[in-house]
Amino acid sequence: MFFRGNLRSTGLGRINKMEPTTSYKDIIKQSFMDLNPSGSLAVADIGLSLIATLFISLGIFWIYKKTFRGVLYTHSFNVSLVMISLVTALVIMTISTNLILSLGMVGALSIVRFRTAVKDPLDIVFMFWAIAVGIANGAMQFQLSLAGSIFIALIIYLLTNVKSQVNPYLLVVHYEINDENEVLASLKDHLKSEKLKSKTVSSGIVELTLEVRVEKDDTKFVEKISQNTKVQDVILVSYDGDYVS
Repeated sequence: MFFRGNLRSTGLGRINKMEPTTSYKDIIKQSFMDLNPSGSLAVADIGLSLIATLFISLGIFWIYKKTFRGVLYTHSFNVSLVMISLVTALVIMTISTNLILSLGMVGALSIVRFRTAVKDPLDIVFMFWAIAVGIANGAMQFQLSLAGSIFIALIIYLLTNVKSQVNPYLLVVHYEINDENEVLASLKDHLKSEKLKSKTVSSGIVELTLEVRVEKDDTKFVEKISQNTKVQDVILVSYDGDYVS
């Protein structure tokens, strides 16, 4: 009996000496308590972040201008890439130093809607690139921002300057509807591959638009087609999927 009593006493003593269990809720609560809700950055850190962001975003500005392959270059969009990086850096610095403002910023940004149509899919890449630079520099990750920007710039520059040996064009031919069979036979003789894009008939005149593939910009077939007396005129324009330039 005495031995059992000692065991029970010892077990109770060990239980009393055990520390209370810490839950995930306690850890998260303690983390928020340790945060400084009204922290601030040094002026030197703010200046360094903005200067680094401006320097790298100007590199984005230059790359966009040199690699642009669209119909019409828009200077204002290119300037907006620089401003996006700077504004994003300010937002990240605000969030990282003030807990209360960061919570309010999430709600404020959630109601922002952008309805401007993006004409070139590559423009979306430059927008995300500018945002990523602002985020990295706002978080004081200057090496990541610089190294990543150099790598992305090289990839974009190389890919946009790789020219395909076969380029797409639109061939527009006008002829009278009574001469259609003869004109179509002549087109098949001079074209290796064609794809019908549109056909318009107005007052007996047919406007036929074909997508053709031209190897190494060899356009001698246009003169050969125009020599056909049944063909009124032939127009060849460059084609890039969604627009004509």
